[in-house]
Amino acid sequence: MGPELRNATVHTNPAVPSAPHRDGAPSLAFNLSYGDYDLPLDEDEDVTKTRTFFAAKIVIGVALVGIMVVCGVGNFIFIAALARYKKLRNLTNLLIANLAISDFLVAIVCCPFEMDYYVVRQLSWEHGHILCASVNYLRTVSLYVSTNALLAIAMDRYLAIVHPLKPRMNYQTASLLIALVWLVSILIAIPSAYFATETVLFIVKSQEKIFCGQIWPVDQQMYYKSYFLFIFGIEFVGPVLAMTLCYARISQELWFKAVPGFQTEQIRKRLRCRRKTVLVLMGILTAYVVCWAPFYGFTIVRDFFPTVFVKEKHYLTAFYIVECIAMSNSMINTMCFVTVKNNTMKYFKKILLLRWRSTYNGSKTSADVDLKTSGLPATEEVDCIRLK
Repeated sequence: MGPELRNATVHTNPAVPSAPHRDGAPSLAFNLSYGDYDLPLDEDEDVTKTRTFFAAKIVIGVALVGIMVVCGVGNFIFIAALARYKKLRNLTNLLIANLAISDFLVAIVCCPFEMDYYVVRQLSWEHGHILCASVNYLRTVSLYVSTNALLAIAMDRYLAIVHPLKPRMNYQTASLLIALVWLVSILIAIPSAYFATETVLFIVKSQEKIFCGQIWPVDQQMYYKSYFLFIFGIEFVGPVLAMTLCYARISQELWFKAVPGFQTEQIRKRLRCRRKTVLVLMGILTAYVVCWAPFYGFTIVRDFFPTVFVKEKHYLTAFYIVECIAMSNSMINTMCFVTVKNNTMKYFKKILLLRWRSTYNGSKTSADVDLKTSGLPATEEVDCIRLK
């Protein structure tokens, strides 16, 4: 939870009286010095009591509630419909399912703990080291899965539209790609769990504020910077450039290339459908950049130009706002992929209706049998991203 602290050193402060641990044992009160960018932590001033933090707490709370409701409910419905009806399991929806699963896990597992940390306890972690590391790790894995899944969807659209005569992915290839997306995300996120810890951030009037986040030792500063630049390259710059090139080439194919032969109404309708889909995907890419660029930019300034934040007491508050804005990107993905461009609710209503009918009739309807058994061919080209 929160920013990565690299040059963390603890020193005792004899001017502050001793404060008890949560288990009642006495402990030395101390301040935390953050190396290059010392935070102005004054024992007599609690930044969580300022108007700035109060406003930030409202923004963070609204964002987290939105993520829990939109991503939790929306992605659950999508996953339930996909699991229920074999007809819906085309390649595009399987790729979208990665986004849905990762965002759903964050909404139901991470966000409640973050709500408690940011809003309820006001920057104090009370759930122990294991949960601190687990929540940080799951949230990081979810980010990388979402990024890699968006890239896979862009490449799938590129192959389908720019190279329609080449063989499409089959289910085996798609399954391997999905496994690779998760494996890469799980492996490169390991440092977020390994270096996650909880420690006393500061003490105000004998009240502990327990920080939960990544703390890299001083002697591993270069390793941290190298790791961050590696992640920044392969999980932001690289995917954004690749997706931009894919959609630029797709746009050239759909808008600026003359279609040979006579255009039937069916061909024109298919072209319009493809264009709408690409516009939605380009909007999703734009939203991804708008949400996550401030987060990466803030982190770069913090770690490579630390003097910018020297003596800025609202530095942590600003970072948490930027972090929640970045996390809110999952709501945009859910609304675009699940709510707007899919008939998810239609199939969810069918699930509820059929279950209600089966309770009273004791038998399955013909529509239920048709939807459960009819499958789409593995090479089907999905021009519009929708469950239909």
